[in-house]
Amino acid sequence: MSEEREIPRILEMNEDLTRDNNELASRNHKILSSHKIKTFDIVGAIGAGKTAILEKIVEHVSKDKKIYVICGDVTTRIDADRIEQHGASTIQINTGRECALNAYHIHKVIQSLPLEAIDVLFIENVGNLICPSDFILGVDKRVLVVSVTEGEHVIIKHPLLVKMSEIIIINKIDLIDILETNLNRMIEDAKKINPKITVIPMSVKTEQNFDLLLNQLQL
Repeated sequence: MSEEREIPRILEMNEDLTRDNNELASRNHKILSSHKIKTFDIVGAIGAGKTAILEKIVEHVSKDKKIYVICGDVTTRIDADRIEQHGASTIQINTGRECALNAYHIHKVIQSLPLEAIDVLFIENVGNLICPSDFILGVDKRVLVVSVTEGEHVIIKHPLLVKMSEIIIINKIDLIDILETNLNRMIEDAKKINPKITVIPMSVKTEQNFDLLLNQLQL
C-alpha cells in the first residue's frame, strides 16, 4: 500500500522539476537574446565528435566573432582545454553524478559571463544520448551529434533527442566504406522521427560538408 501512495508523489515531483527547469530555460533565453547572442546546445554520446566539431568551428570563426563555450562533463576539463586552444573562451561545469546539464547550471554560469562581449555561445552537454532529453537549456537551437561508428540504428534508438533537436550531424562519414554503415537509413530514420530536422552527414576530420554546418548555424 505504501508503494502505491508514493508513485503519484514521484510523478508530481518529476513534473515540478520539468516545469521549474522549463521556466528557468525561458529566462535564460530572454537574457541571452537581449544581448543578441546566438546560442547552441551540442548533445551526443561520448566519442561522437562533439569536441572535435567545436574545435573546428572555433578555428574557422573566432577571428570574426567572440565565442564562449560552456563545457559539461562528469569530471575534468579536458574538452574545455582542447577548445580553448583554438581561440574560444571556455568555462567548465562538472556535474558529478548528474548525466546532463540543466537550465539551472546555465543560469548560474551566464550571470558571471561578460555577455556584452559574446557573439556566440555554445554549450557542450555531457556525453549522453538519454539524459539531455529531460532538460532544455534556453538556447536557440539544439544540435545532435551522432557518428557512423555508433551503428546505423543509433538514431532510431534515441527518438526523443532527435525530436527535440533542430539539427543532426552524422559524423565520421569518412569511415563509411570501412564500417559499411547504411548512411541513407540513418538519414531516413532522422527525417521519419522529426521531419523538420536538418540532417548534415559530415566528416570533421576531412571537413567534408563542414561548410553546410557553418551555413546552418549562420556563422
